[in-house]
Amino acid sequence: MQVEHHPLSVEFPEFKNAIHELKLGNAHFSKLFDEYDDTDKAINRAENGVEHLADVALESLKKVRITLKDQLFQILQSTANA
Repeated sequence: MQVEHHPLSVEFPEFKNAIHELKLGNAHFSKLFDEYDDTDKAINRAENGVEHLADVALESLKKVRITLKDQLFQILQSTANA
């Protein structure tokens, strides 16, 4: 069974334009976005059996993804409310 990955634009479709603008104009957001994207892809590869990760390592990556997602969401919200 193929497991889907979680791109930020799918997770927060209401912020699609803001995500694009922040990726281009905010270096901190862009760095966090790239880290989130890389982490999400690594999780997806592991869950789909492309790469092997120990359960502990996979859970650790998932925690990193959640933390990054929360940070990105906070930036998106603060930008939308500005």
